[in-house]
Amino acid sequence: MSRTSRAAAFDFRNAVAYDLDRKRLFHSRVRSQLRRLATALGLEPGGYDLRSNHGGIAVSGEVILHADRLYVQACQPATGHDTGILFRVCKGRKDYVGGSNNFASLDLLNRPDELACRVREVCHV
Repeated sequence: MSRTSRAAAFDFRNAVAYDLDRKRLFHSRVRSQLRRLATALGLEPGGYDLRSNHGGIAVSGEVILHADRLYVQACQPATGHDTGILFRVCKGRKDYVGGSNNFASLDLLNRPDELACRVREVCHV
């Protein structure tokens, strides 16, 4: 099975709280898919930051893609997987508040081109 196929088959909804190995895998796969999202959005390497906050044992933590005009965060929120991707416009990589929050399902991490279309449509980036 190719690396791309394995990434596409990953279930980002599978709870990772209280399981360090699954949390590490979750963060690794989210980072990989956010890189694919960056490529689909036409962001150049070095044109964005990619960082992880593993958080405490009881949470998934979050993985963040932060560009000059876009902020994207993926996690397993208490509100459910349908709101696991938060995205919004921002004014630089030091802007942690940005514009209005928009949400998408974690399932879209498996379809970065589709997620990129949604982000472009809403954020005009």
